[in-house]
Amino acid sequence: MTALVRRSTGGLLAWLCGLLFFLPFGWMVLTSLHSEQDAATNPPGVGAALTLDGYREFFGASTGTSPWPPLINSATASVVSTLLVLALALPAAYALSIRPVRKWTDVLFFFLSTKMLPVVAGLLPLYLIAQNTGMLDNIWLLVILYTSMNLPIAVWMMRSFLAEVPKEILEAASIDGAGLPTTLVRIVVPVAAPGIAATALISFIFSWNELLFARVLTGVVAGTVPVFLTGFVTSQGLFLAKVCAAAVCISLPVLVAGFAAQDKLVQGLSLGAVK
Repeated sequence: MTALVRRSTGGLLAWLCGLLFFLPFGWMVLTSLHSEQDAATNPPGVGAALTLDGYREFFGASTGTSPWPPLINSATASVVSTLLVLALALPAAYALSIRPVRKWTDVLFFFLSTKMLPVVAGLLPLYLIAQNTGMLDNIWLLVILYTSMNLPIAVWMMRSFLAEVPKEILEAASIDGAGLPTTLVRIVVPVAAPGIAATALISFIFSWNELLFARVLTGVVAGTVPVFLTGFVTSQGLFLAKVCAAAVCISLPVLVAGFAAQDKLVQGLSLGAVK
């Protein structure tokens, strides 16, 4: 009976924690379906009439401003930078875990030290470099920055995942004459697929949500969806229904990606946790 009570209590607490984390997003969705007048009431009216006016505003029903260019820019920068991060982090993590290089701990610390500098501190030099090279308001500048921003985290994550790859499989592949590219593609990647998927998802989320670089270094051509979202905060005030509708639309790609890869994400983040 005691074990049953413990399991029931644990399940109830898990559901409460899940609802607690879902509550802000659920409230945002509900607010997006209200009119501006109902959304601005304090406290907001839960039973107010529902409308899609906020979503019509997001897609430019009255302003004529389309969200598709920023969405395409964000998708391009996030997907391409994530692919580059995986392509660079996989061999680096392989060298730091399966075939350790000399002083590999110093290498790991170097990767970690690149995250210690505040982003704001490097913003002015990056702006001047982009201005002098003609890369301002260029989506490929964001690809480069997002790749460098996420690469240290990806190396650290993938190193822990690749350390769990059985050494016997790698030794058998080496005996059969498999080279490094073959070993990575046909052995390491399938075995460490959950960890790679978790790393890719986190890199994609960080790139999709990044605002500071995109706000300062882009303009009309290469603006991303977080920058587009800030355009809903005008001098006339904060229109909650419009902002919530835009935030819901912008959050959907991340939510869909997380839901599609949730099994591999859980496997990847828990890999090696239990011996």
